[in-house]
Parts: sequence; structure tokens; C-alpha cells
Amino acid sequence: MSDTRRPSTVRLLFASSHPGPTVTVTVLAAVIAAAVGHPWWLVVLVAVAVVAGQLSIGLANDWIDADRDRAVGRSDKPVARGLIAVGTVRTAAFATAGVAVLLSIALGPVAAVAHVVLVAAGWAYDAGLKRTAWSVVPFVVAFGLLPVVSVAAGGAGAWPAWWAIATGAVFGVAIHCTNVLPDLLDDEATGVRGFPHRLGLRGAGTLAFGSLVVAAALVLGGQLAGGDGGGSAAAVVLAVVGAFVVVVLAVVGIRLVVAGRPTRALFRLVIASSLVLVVELGVAGARLVA
Repeated sequence: MSDTRRPSTVRLLFASSHPGPTVTVTVLAAVIAAAVGHPWWLVVLVAVAVVAGQLSIGLANDWIDADRDRAVGRSDKPVARGLIAVGTVRTAAFATAGVAVLLSIALGPVAAVAHVVLVAAGWAYDAGLKRTAWSVVPFVVAFGLLPVVSVAAGGAGAWPAWWAIATGAVFGVAIHCTNVLPDLLDDEATGVRGFPHRLGLRGAGTLAFGSLVVAAALVLGGQLAGGDGGGSAAAVVLAVVGAFVVVVLAVVGIRLVVAGRPTRALFRLVIASSLVLVVELGVAGARLVA
């Protein structure tokens, strides 16, 4: 059988959905939901709702940016390569957004509102905020609201601890800055001048990895804070180790930035740091609840 068969529409849509960030955000949401003690079915519902929303944001990005991606020859974009029609991606973006809204309703009023706003922030970025100095705002809003979605799911009135919301918000800054660094030249050629572009490679890169360190410090502080003397010894040790690992990854990232190499390795470092933070948040358990 020939190895040159055209990929299926499902595979092309998945490739157009920014699968890396989609999976990362979904795993983070599910881990937090499980950590605070939600039943398994509610954890699954949170994960499915979040993945639908993230798929819609990623698909909308590739649909809206189709002409830009084609102009700069993005070989990693199925739409830009002509492998899938723009209309197909657009339809899938609206369909997954609709699914995300319907599933959000089942999460309870607080979590539903938080998730709809989260998804709307992603769409607002795709639709035009990415070209402005306010491009970082959707990331701060979306990642800051993610713990609200996971903790408040089920409608029992739970609310995440302030440090969990702050961790998400500053992590959003890191995600935004490192995600666009490899595309600075392409973006400039197609009229995109967002918040990281205005800071430049070194400024945006330093801010991104500095934000990771702040996020790790917030998680560590959350483990140590509280009238009961803080989290368990194991959780505190893990938070310390995690903070150290994130600092090391940040140092490596800043060295790459200073060297003037805006490669995809920067985003991989952020993803690696996010996995460390996911583990720490999972161990935090009930301390994630205010």
C-alpha cells in the first residue's frame, strides 16, 4: 500500500488545532479537578469541555490566519499547504466552540461562565487582539480562569485559592511570549505586532521565563501558607524541587534568548516547566481550594 496517501480530514483538523497547547491545557484542567477531589465523571467532564474549547481556539487561529500562514510558507499548517479547505476548519472551529458551551453548562454556573469567558478570550486573541499591545490579556484571563473552571465544577460553591489563580495568570504570560518568539519575523512581515513583538526577542524571552519562576514561587508559597502550617512535608519538598527545576529550565531558556535563537526549543522548555507545575498542583490537592 502506498505511503503517500492523503491524511484523513480528522488528522488534518487535529494538526490545525495546535495540539501541543491543547493537550497541555486539558491535562492541567483535569489534574486540578482530580486534585481537589471531584468524582471521576466530573473530572472527565471538565477535561472534555476544556479540550473542546481549546480545539475551537486552535482551529479558529488557523482558519483566521490562513492567508498569513500561506504568505510566509508555514509548512506546519495544513491550511497553508492546501491540504484542507479553510471552510472545513472554520466549520470545525464553530462546531467545537458550540460543544464547549454545551458541556460547560453541565459544569455548573460558576464553572460554566468561567469557561465560556476563557474560550471567548482565546477567540478574541485569534480575531484581532494578537495584533495589538493587549495581546497578552487573553492569555492572562484564560489561564487565570482555568483553576476556577476545574475547582468550581459541580456547582458546590468551591473557589480556587488566590495563588492558584495567580499561578495560572502569570503562566499565561510565559505561554504567550514564548509561543510567538519563533515567529517574530514572519509576524512582522504580515502586520502582527502584539505585546511580545513590542518587547523584542530578549525582552519577551526574559519576561516569559521570569514568569515561569514567579509561577513556581507562587505554587511553593501556596504549599507553605496557611494556618495549618502548610501542606504535607512531601508536597512541600516536591514544590521546592519543582521550583528548582523550573529555575534551571528558565536559565536555559534565557541563555537561548540572549544568544538570539528564538527556536521552538523555547516553547518546549515552557511545556516542560508546565508539566512540573502540573505535578505540583496535583500534589497540592485540597490546598487548591480557598
